[in-house]
Amino acid sequence: MSFNGKDENAELQYTDGKVPFEEALNKAGFGLYSYLLVALTGFLIIAFACVGFSSMFLIPTSACELETTTAQQGLLAAGPIVGLLLGAAPWGYVADTRGRKMTLVVSLACAAVVNSVASLSVNWIMLLILQFFATLLAAGQFSLSMTLLSESVPMAKRNQVVMVVTSIFILAQGLIAVIAIPIIPLPFAYELPALGIIWNSWRTLMLVATIPSIISACCLFFFCESPKYVFSKGREEEALDILRRIHRINNSFGKNKEELQVKGLQMELQQASDKPKSKKEQFAPLVRAPLLKYMIIMTLLFVFQQIGSLLVWFPTVANVFIESLETDSLMNRTVCDVLRANFESPPEPDPDAVPCSLNNTAMLIVLGVSAMQSILSNVINLFLNLVGRRNMVIIITSVCGVSGIIMNLVPNTIASGVLYVVLLMGLVVLGLYTAIAVALFPTDLRVLALGLSMSGARIGTIASVQILNYLLVNNCDAGFYIFATLFGSSAIVAAFLPDDRRLVQKPESDQKKTDEDATHL
Repeated sequence: MSFNGKDENAELQYTDGKVPFEEALNKAGFGLYSYLLVALTGFLIIAFACVGFSSMFLIPTSACELETTTAQQGLLAAGPIVGLLLGAAPWGYVADTRGRKMTLVVSLACAAVVNSVASLSVNWIMLLILQFFATLLAAGQFSLSMTLLSESVPMAKRNQVVMVVTSIFILAQGLIAVIAIPIIPLPFAYELPALGIIWNSWRTLMLVATIPSIISACCLFFFCESPKYVFSKGREEEALDILRRIHRINNSFGKNKEELQVKGLQMELQQASDKPKSKKEQFAPLVRAPLLKYMIIMTLLFVFQQIGSLLVWFPTVANVFIESLETDSLMNRTVCDVLRANFESPPEPDPDAVPCSLNNTAMLIVLGVSAMQSILSNVINLFLNLVGRRNMVIIITSVCGVSGIIMNLVPNTIASGVLYVVLLMGLVVLGLYTAIAVALFPTDLRVLALGLSMSGARIGTIASVQILNYLLVNNCDAGFYIFATLFGSSAIVAAFLPDDRRLVQKPESDQKKTDEDATHL
């Protein structure tokens, strides 16, 4: 029974109906339950974005009532980023000890409550503190929802569903604009004397932004805990019950009405090298050759990628840009010329407009750019096998970086704006960086290496949001030259990486493990 290269003892275990977990999950199939879980995960990502990234619309629209200065607006932009940075690790620990599903429910509910209270902020400091705590509570939602999804669908479909949900995440910023477009222009204003505030459109937007979190938390009660997590905790019968339920729902509209033919789950054999290591033993290989070189390269790539900082201020820039086009016929200016003119001599406010309201066209542009980023991410995946991940990074960072440098050298308002949008397309390299890191680092060091590389980028983002906020007002051209040059320099850094098309093909079993780790990340 071993002529196919399989272990004979393992075959004997199969006769009892005991199979490895991944094979049991494959037998459960991909059907109705899987599609519903993909849809819910996508909605979870939108709920996470509504709490984590709505500040980009709240900062300009709350400026009139809260009387925030440019420096204070920079702090309001950085607060949620700090919350996301500090909250990710604790939520990951809770999920590994208490389960994915209930941890997500608690995170969603708590973040929604705090974000709702933030809508009653009496000043910008209160808004900053409450938004920090809201994002701190929401910080683990993205990784938790992706983990729950990847641990509940067969490996053959795992990469596809993760790619779909990742595209939704890229599109999420634009979806926030969809929520904001009908709300921000509303002219109502109700005074709340007890709090000394005026309830208006931006506060309403904050309240509405919590609705996806509440809906997601309620929907989660109708779904199962991750069967892989349950099995990893030694609860084999409970894991089998979950797999049977998934199989039953997946086949509820099909011809296969039989119960899942699995009597038990087989523990995967652990290698001797998988024994627990000390922190020093775990960290040491990353600061020694040959991995040290790749650690430095990947950290630099993540640090140089500060498109997220540009996106934080994108709604504000788009609003100024569109209002300038509507009130000024001059078309021989760059994006920075338009911003300078607005700061030096702001246009007369429309007496019929809501104070500090964002232009609807500007918010539609934010939606359009997010949609373009999502589409580009999927198009890139079609050509990865042909071009290679490293070469694709070099192409994207070169094109987007050069566009950001020359956007303020082109004396045409529309052309300069288009080049600005091309620079923003550089956000799509984040997925490529993750895939490259997964291929470069061994399985037992992969999560640590990627986490350390990305931590530098997140800390850099907190600083760059403040720097860019200052430069947009005081030296706009220098701001774009610096950030675009940094991003374009990523092409030089990436050139020191190996061409992934020429890497030796991994054995099937190792490749299966790599794919699983990649989707988990």
